Amino acid sequence: MILFTFICLQALDGLTTLFFLHHGVSEANPLIRAALAGPADPRTALAVAKILAVTLGVVAWRSGRKRLLRKMNVLFALCVAWNLVAAWVGGAAGTVG
Repeated sequence: MILFTFICLQALDGLTTLFFLHHGVSEANPLIRAALAGPADPRTALAVAKILAVTLGVVAWRSGRKRLLRKMNVLFALCVAWNLVAAWVGGAAGTVG
C-alpha cells in the first residue's frame, strides 16, 4: 500500500505540475526546471522524471525502506497540495487586470 500510494502521488504530482505550468506558474524545483528548459515537451520531461522517481521508490520498497517511502509520501502529498495552490493563485493572478 505504501508503494501504491507513492506511485499515485508521483502521478498526481506530474499532473498538477502540468496544470500549474499551464496556468503560467514556473517550476520551483531546480532539477525539474532544468529538465523543462530543454528541447523536450514538458510532458516528456516530467514523465522521465516521474519514471525515475517510481524506479527509486520501487528500489526503496524492495530494500525494506518503508519508513523512507512513508516520509516521501508525506512530502509529495504536500507537493501536490502546493501545486494546486500555485495553480489557483497563478490562475487568479492571470485573470486580474
